[in-house]
Amino acid sequence: MSAKGCKADLLCSSRAFPVYDPERSSTPPAPIQLLLAAGFLLLSSLFGTGELTMDTSRRDFLAGAVTAVGVTTAPELVHADEHDHQDLPSDVALRVKSLESLLVEKGLVDRAALDALVDMYEHKVGPRNGARVVARAWTDAAYKERLLKSGPAAIGELGYSGWQGQELQVVENTPKVHNLIVCTLCSCYPWPVLGLPPVWYKSAAYRSRVVIDPRGVLRELGTDLPADVEVRVWDSTADQRYMVLPERPAGTEGLGEEALSALVTRDAMIGVAKVIPPQTGGRG
Repeated sequence: MSAKGCKADLLCSSRAFPVYDPERSSTPPAPIQLLLAAGFLLLSSLFGTGELTMDTSRRDFLAGAVTAVGVTTAPELVHADEHDHQDLPSDVALRVKSLESLLVEKGLVDRAALDALVDMYEHKVGPRNGARVVARAWTDAAYKERLLKSGPAAIGELGYSGWQGQELQVVENTPKVHNLIVCTLCSCYPWPVLGLPPVWYKSAAYRSRVVIDPRGVLRELGTDLPADVEVRVWDSTADQRYMVLPERPAGTEGLGEEALSALVTRDAMIGVAKVIPPQTGGRG
């Protein structure tokens, strides 16, 4: 994993980190920016006399903030029962709570801003963006060609761009090739199209086993591929992110873009699942 782009210079002033007001700006700062700001404040507080006020009611922001820096939280996402998860270290939990309390106390952000930030990355800047990209590729051959040629440019056509999406390569599943993405070192992930990485994606079990026995991992997750299908594992890095373009399921020829995007799941774009065709009478 390249360390390029991982070094940040902190300015010796809290004014270097502006308050995010959702009514004035539609683009909140990335979670890491907030954590850097809070980290600066935490270091400063170590030399002061005030005590930190712990706020234990902000579990959702805690989960989002910890996820943003690649630490595992509660096993409540998809496949939670099918993986060995890393537990959230208590010291990390306390640190994140302290950082949030400092952000609020120092007036850098307010609680509504934190809620808006977490909501954006979990729901708006999330798998629904990627699903729309997939649906467009399924219905527009020219767009699909551009997507496979230059992921960042193609997703930019739909308004998606930003941090961790600048170097995106889209790999296509076919009847004879199945692609699977992982980050063996940490949790590199294409945020602009898939949102925050799920807990299991960052687990040691997934990261280590998927490169050794991809078919076995897929089988455990409910995807049993025929022996003649080649499995390709793509290892994400700090300089390169991947997203899977799943196969379009049979029986969807008459569906429009919106209906197709509703079928696409995050897991299918990671490559651990296939897109399931709509059930008779609608999705169950």
